[in-house]
Amino acid sequence: MKTHTLVTPEADLVYDVRGPLPPSDGRPPLVMIGQPMDAGGFADLASHLTERTVVTYDPRGLGRSTRKDGRTDHDPETQAADVHALIKALGAGPVEMFASSGGAVTALALVAAHPDDVATLVAHEPPLLPLLPDAAAAERARTAIRDVYEAKGAGAGMAAFIAMTSWQGEFTDGYFAAPAPDPAQFGLPAEDDGSRGDPLLSDVSWAVSGYRPDIEALTAAPTRIVIAVGEESRGTVTARTSEAAADLLGQRATVFPSHHGGFVGGQHGFAGQPEAFARRLRDVLAGAA
Repeated sequence: MKTHTLVTPEADLVYDVRGPLPPSDGRPPLVMIGQPMDAGGFADLASHLTERTVVTYDPRGLGRSTRKDGRTDHDPETQAADVHALIKALGAGPVEMFASSGGAVTALALVAAHPDDVATLVAHEPPLLPLLPDAAAAERARTAIRDVYEAKGAGAGMAAFIAMTSWQGEFTDGYFAAPAPDPAQFGLPAEDDGSRGDPLLSDVSWAVSGYRPDIEALTAAPTRIVIAVGEESRGTVTARTSEAAADLLGQRATVFPSHHGGFVGGQHGFAGQPEAFARRLRDVLAGAA
């Protein structure tokens, strides 16, 4: 693996390349992106795809990538511009792309703005709240996470986040009537360390979960877009957003093994099935349903 830094006027973007560039097998590089997860979250998945040249990166302001624009917020269109610059720097486009969570939102913004950058996109569980029939309630639930985090810190905020993302179906009065979950039940600390800059628990990434994809641009793009969902995610908010996005694109969400983080190993806490996930990704990129 070789690590590089792409210097732009607004950010210094650190990215890793596993394998030769251009790829020795004639296939395009496989670019993996997340948000707020950085490149480290894809190490397990990449280790099961050694036949491919795999590129991972840290989004601006996350991991090793620093920003020079004086901002702390994250929005998919800015990140899409960064990924576009990264693909140009690779000199091997159009690429294939696996994008997860907020990274999948960025990837949809990228394809809409730069349709020739990506040949095939596998967008895994993009959290597109505006697409839900209960969008207003989902946004209220998101706001409640921020409020708990601001009031009680990271442990309480993460407990609220887990409660939201594991809730089955629409966000009903029953959801909002439930008491705030105890961080201890998830093995989280109850103590407040005083920090408030978490990109997942604060409101700095609301532009990501609040993004409404340009369906007309996406359907007009030459990119093959596959919306993916974890088999264990059924009924959760990110499964529902994925199914809604797939429906708008005239398809059904493609099922992958495991859950929202199904491609990560045990060192990330809630282990997925990275080997099985890699097999499924390999097949889907090859054109299998």
